[in-house]
Amino acid sequence: MGLTEFDVSVLFDPLNIVAILVGSLAGMFFGAIPGVGAMVVLVLFLPISFLLPPLPAVLLLLAVYQSSEYGGSISSIILGIPGSPSNVATILDGHPMAQSGMPGKALGYSLWASAIGGLVGGLALLFLAVPIAAFAMTLSYPEYFLLGMLGILAVAVISSHDLVRSIISAILGLMVGTVGMDLITGAPRFTGGQMELYSGFTLVAIILGMFAFSEVITMIRDNGSQPAPDTLSVKTKVPFAELRTTAKATTGGSIIGSLIGIFPGTGSGTASWFGYSLAKKLSRNPDRFGKGSPEGIAGAESANNSSVGGSLLPLLTLGVPGSPAIAIVMGAFLMHGIVPGPNIFAEEPTLTYGILFGFLLTSVAMFFSGKLVTPIFSRVLKIPSEMLIPAVLLISIVGVYAANTSSFELWVALTVGVIAYFMRNLGFSLPAFVLAFVLSGIIEENFRRALLVSGGDLTIFVTRPFSLVLVLIIVGLVGLGIWGKVRGTRREKILAEVQGTDEQESKA
Repeated sequence: MGLTEFDVSVLFDPLNIVAILVGSLAGMFFGAIPGVGAMVVLVLFLPISFLLPPLPAVLLLLAVYQSSEYGGSISSIILGIPGSPSNVATILDGHPMAQSGMPGKALGYSLWASAIGGLVGGLALLFLAVPIAAFAMTLSYPEYFLLGMLGILAVAVISSHDLVRSIISAILGLMVGTVGMDLITGAPRFTGGQMELYSGFTLVAIILGMFAFSEVITMIRDNGSQPAPDTLSVKTKVPFAELRTTAKATTGGSIIGSLIGIFPGTGSGTASWFGYSLAKKLSRNPDRFGKGSPEGIAGAESANNSSVGGSLLPLLTLGVPGSPAIAIVMGAFLMHGIVPGPNIFAEEPTLTYGILFGFLLTSVAMFFSGKLVTPIFSRVLKIPSEMLIPAVLLISIVGVYAANTSSFELWVALTVGVIAYFMRNLGFSLPAFVLAFVLSGIIEENFRRALLVSGGDLTIFVTRPFSLVLVLIIVGLVGLGIWGKVRGTRREKILAEVQGTDEQESKA
């Protein structure tokens, strides 16, 4: 089945439409809660996706992901508190515009930019997926091993402030992923005699524990520390003439977000900052940035939404999730017995093309849902923590138990949640851990099979052309991380010397 042969009417099955609409509303609602973000919302809805057929299950999660990116801008603009890391750049101009008495207009710019960015990312996915999948068919075990390693290193190096702790987090994720039956010999590993661990730790227990349970602990610790807005009467209306002034910023942010999303590990947070920086360079009024510039809002929000489509591309074509959030979406594929990768276009054509076209519908649904319910959902910011914490905890417990109807999984999730809470506070990277855990099977299996094929000769990873390219990219990423670490250390040393000199002069 080709792109032009797909029956688009499949998308308009009532279950698919309901899944997209429910996902859009839920993603927007939870995304508006500071600190929740796309990751937590996705892990809460992952167990629900197991109850649906594959296509509506994936569309539900994609709609949640897409809308939560816009939903995060609600708290960023009104409160100045980011809904997620991908909405931090939006604060720089969104919150000042809201403070100047135009919160509705700021949200309007965000909604339009998010919708356009989502459509551009969807179009990039639609037209690039098949060519990249065809190229992926020429790859073998060495390339898939290196792609998995590249994804983990990209998260550790590019998306982290502490390289060492991120690498440790990734190693821990790989180690946890080895628990269970050996992928090749079938021998049990690190199970401690527990029959429940013969199939390894489940994705649902790890992810819900890592993000939802640890988030509940954090919310309990920070109870009452966030200010409540005085008024939330907002309307997302923006005159068309004013929207035109953000055209360059929206276009630039959408394109660069799509491109950045394709590279595993970069994520929407990185894309939003690139989009914001590009918007400032393209603007005729760069001095307005940081003071309530519509272009700043448009650049950041179009980039983080377009990166969603871009990050889905390596999952469908290479079997490697482009971001930690897409790694959760990958969980829905695996739980339905479907392995993403180049073969999925031949083995599951209806599902694959349904996702490609359906992704465009998630952006449309997000826009119209946002127009209708943003004034209502913005009030989620006034929900007291005493009500929110039990609700998130209950949903998390039900989600873990429903996945395998096992109380053992609840204890695993709780233990992981406590560990994740301390990891988060000590500066370790939860996204690096999760992505490493998800990719551990791909990395281990392809590494071992590559060595079996080559008779143990490690040069197989550098003698194949694309493998060599990937090795050079990995070396470059490691070098970039080390250089950034050295530069940061030198900057801290110089700053300490300057501060010491100033203290001596003040005493003199």
